[in-house]
Amino acid sequence: MEVEYERDGDVAVVHLNRPERLNAVVPALTVGLSEALVRADREGARVVVLAGRGRAFCAGHDLKEPEPIETPVQTRARLEEIQDVTRLIRRFPGPVVAAVHGYALGAGCEFALACDLVVAAEDAQFGFPEVGVGLSVTGGISKLLPALVGWAKAKELLLLGERVSGAEAGAIGMVARVAPAGEHESVAIDLARRLAERPPLALSLAKQVLDHGLDVTVEGAMTREVDHAMLTALSGEGAAPKEAFVRG
Repeated sequence: MEVEYERDGDVAVVHLNRPERLNAVVPALTVGLSEALVRADREGARVVVLAGRGRAFCAGHDLKEPEPIETPVQTRARLEEIQDVTRLIRRFPGPVVAAVHGYALGAGCEFALACDLVVAAEDAQFGFPEVGVGLSVTGGISKLLPALVGWAKAKELLLLGERVSGAEAGAIGMVARVAPAGEHESVAIDLARRLAERPPLALSLAKQVLDHGLDVTVEGAMTREVDHAMLTALSGEGAAPKEAFVRG
């Protein structure tokens, strides 16, 4: 299974489970992640922890997979399916906590930063290599990233595609907490348990009120992102990925 789901009391723990490919994104992983978030909501989990098995959180799209042969309509549907992860995280009533180690690149970085809180191992690697391989970001990151790190830093991260460590991500406000290497998941689960003990309505409303200022325009941002991703997909510029994404 590309995604594992388990309950720890009021906390749902979701693991991306393609360790042999550094949890790189394929359609089955995206679908499994969405299904896990829906299940957590249906079962009444108070908090979700999202983590990755093996050596990485998620290394972005799997470039060893064959290039999909699809119509523009199918491409748009696939991209919006990836964006549904952001939508489901934001719609989940309680906090979603990402526990990040190893690589969080491209779509993997988007999955992490869509979460309400991010706990990063100090040696984790965050990055957006899309521009370097002729692609475009999705997942609402064009709105969410500037809200986290500021406009100038967001442009630097997207345009240059340079990676930042977990320690640096903490320093620039990209993540909420930095943990010693190997302790990211235990720190995230401890944080989730503490959150789950708080009054559920107040906790949910606190999440909603903070998100409200972004919600008005995140959908617009994601629509534009899909338009841009469609253009880059059709341009042929992404045919030679070079070294930006992790190949495993």
